[in-house]
Amino acid sequence: MTILLWHRRDLRLHDNSALDQASAEGKPLLPLFILDPGILRAEDIAPVRVDFLLESLQRLREDYRALGGDLWIRQGEPLTVIRALVQQADIQEIHWNDDVEPYSRQRDETVKNALQELGVRVIIHQDQMLHGPGSVLTQSNQPYTVYTPFWRNWSSQKKLKPLPTPTVIQPPNLSLEIGTIPTLKQLGLSHQISLPAIGEKAALEQLDKFCAKPIFDYDEHRNFPADTGTSQLSPYLKFGVLGIRKAWECTEHALLHRQAVGITTWQQELCWREFYKHILFHVPNVAYENYLTQYNSFVWDENKEYFERWCAGETGYPMVDAAMRQLNETGWMHNRSRMIVASFLTKDLLIPWSWGERYFMQKLLDGDQSANNGGWQWSASMGTDPKPLRIFNPVTQANRFDPQTAYVRRWVPELEQAKTVEILSSKNLEVYGYPKPMVDHAIQQRIYKERYKAAKS
Repeated sequence: MTILLWHRRDLRLHDNSALDQASAEGKPLLPLFILDPGILRAEDIAPVRVDFLLESLQRLREDYRALGGDLWIRQGEPLTVIRALVQQADIQEIHWNDDVEPYSRQRDETVKNALQELGVRVIIHQDQMLHGPGSVLTQSNQPYTVYTPFWRNWSSQKKLKPLPTPTVIQPPNLSLEIGTIPTLKQLGLSHQISLPAIGEKAALEQLDKFCAKPIFDYDEHRNFPADTGTSQLSPYLKFGVLGIRKAWECTEHALLHRQAVGITTWQQELCWREFYKHILFHVPNVAYENYLTQYNSFVWDENKEYFERWCAGETGYPMVDAAMRQLNETGWMHNRSRMIVASFLTKDLLIPWSWGERYFMQKLLDGDQSANNGGWQWSASMGTDPKPLRIFNPVTQANRFDPQTAYVRRWVPELEQAKTVEILSSKNLEVYGYPKPMVDHAIQQRIYKERYKAAKS
C-alpha cells in the first residue's frame, strides 16, 4: 500500500505534521503537489508569488531526493488528479495539512468526501498555526473579535515543539511519471522582480539570522521602512517553507539569551497572523464583504483615475508613493508602509478597501489572504477592532518614520535633490518633476468621518 501526501502550503520536510505522521508508518510514500488552475488563473494571482512557489517546489524535490524519495508534480483539478493516482498507485490513505481559506476549505471538503466514498482513509492535520480554529475561544465558547484578549488567551497556551525531519523516505515501487515542474513562462506568466533565496535551508538561515540579533531590537526598528529591522520571513511562512513551530521555538531560544521587548513584539506579530486566520475561518464572508456589516452602506468614490495614480505611486505624497513603488519594483512592502498606503486609499481617496486588497494580492510575494484581508479591513475601520477610528496622516507618518527621508529618496528618485524639509512637508515639490498632492488630507479626513458616521447610524 502506498500513502499519498498532498503538499499545499507546507513546502518543507522539517516540522511538517502531515509528513511526520505519513512517513512514520514506514510504508511507501508518494509526496504530491498539484498546480491547481483554480488558483493559478485567479484574478488576484501574482506572477512573482507563482515564481517563488515553482522555485520552492524545485528545492523541495531536491530535499526529497536527498532522503531517497521524490516529489510528484501534476497540473489539473485536484480531485481529478488524486482520483487517478488512487487508482494507479493502490492508495488507501492520504494525508494533508489543513487550510483556512474559503476556496481551500471547499476544495478539501469535496476531495475528502469523494475519497471516503472510494474507501480511502483521509487524515487532515492542523499545521499552519500554533493554535488552530476552535482552540482559542472566549469563556462563552465564541471566537474572539478583538485582538488583545485573543493574544492573552493564545499566548498563555503551551506551544508544541517542532517536528523532526524524516531520516529516509521510502519511495513507491511504481512506474508512474514523476512530472516536471513548469517554468513561469510555460504557465503564461512573467515578472521582472528578483527573488530572495529560495527553499527550506534559506528560510532556516534567515530565521537564525533574525533571531541572532535583529529580533532584540524589533520593537524599536520595525516601524522605520528605511531600516532592515523586520524578519523578512513572510514569504517563507506564506508557503510553509518555514514551519510556524520552528519560528516560535527560535523566539524562545532568543529569550534564553536576553529578555527583550522586541521578542515579545515579534511573537505578537505571529499571533496577529493567527488571529486573522481564525477570523477568516469563523467568518469566511470577510473574504468578500465588511466584517462590520453595518458599514455596508458606506458611500465609496469609485474613482479609477485616482486608483491608478495610487497604484503607480503618483499621489503627490512622497511616503505613499515610495511605498507603492517599493511594492511594484520588489513585490514586497514594509508593514508600516502597508498601513500608510491602505489608510490613504480608503480614507483620503475614499476608494473601496477591496480594490487595494486585490491589487496587493496581484503584486505581493508574501500575499496571504487572511492577513491581507484583515489588514485592509482594519485600515478601512470596517474590520475587527475598529476603535479608535484610525486615520493616518501621510505627512505626519513621514516625519515620524522616515525623518531623514532615506526611504523616500530610495524609491522616489526624482526627489533626490529635494530638501528634506520639502519632502517631509509634501509641498513645493513640483519643481523636481513630482506631482502636487492629489487631495487635501484634512478635507478628505472630514468627508470620511461624515460618511462613516452616516453609515453607522
